Amino acid sequence: MIYHIASRTVWSAARKSGAYTADSLAAEGFIHCSKVEQVLRVANTWYAGQNGLALLEIDETRLSPEVRWEPGTDKADELFPHIYGPLNVDAVLRVHDFEPGPDGHFSLPVSLNR
Repeated sequence: MIYHIASRTVWSAARKSGAYTADSLAAEGFIHCSKVEQVLRVANTWYAGQNGLALLEIDETRLSPEVRWEPGTDKADELFPHIYGPLNVDAVLRVHDFEPGPDGHFSLPVSLNR
């Protein structure tokens, strides 16, 4: 599984249209995703204090667009999954509410704690 943090509003609209696009798809050519062990670092670095988010649990084998595992910006030896095209919504197996705690930081949903 790979994971993507999305606005619940944008995800809701994508479910109706059948495809999800993130701003990064237009700006960078891909949708940023993470492995489960990368989610909290990404969330707490880029989304701290933001509300109205969902964590999409994506089955990589069900994706229509290509997925490339590429280095992140802070660690060249750490690879992140990038989706090169609109995310087909039928590849999303679960959607988790993803809200920060009172201190503005995120915790993994209980069902993902391993």
